[in-house]
Amino acid sequence: MENSKSVITINDYGKITVHIKEIMDSKGITRNFLAKASNTRFEVINKWYNGQVEKMDLDILARICYVLDCSPADIIKYSHK
Repeated sequence: MENSKSVITINDYGKITVHIKEIMDSKGITRNFLAKASNTRFEVINKWYNGQVEKMDLDILARICYVLDCSPADIIKYSHK
């Protein structure tokens, strides 16, 4: 039985985007502050800030959420198209 939603075939299965820039900007939090407060390298926070996350590290996500006082749903968005 073939699954029509298989990722193996080339389908438009949507996209995950990261939106911490908006949260940080609205709270006046800098990338340097977030890196120090979350005990995360600046280069990693910079990738999150610029929406260039390639692999999601759930520990880093939890630390970012803790410092920004938000939930993962505030940061990660899924769009079908």
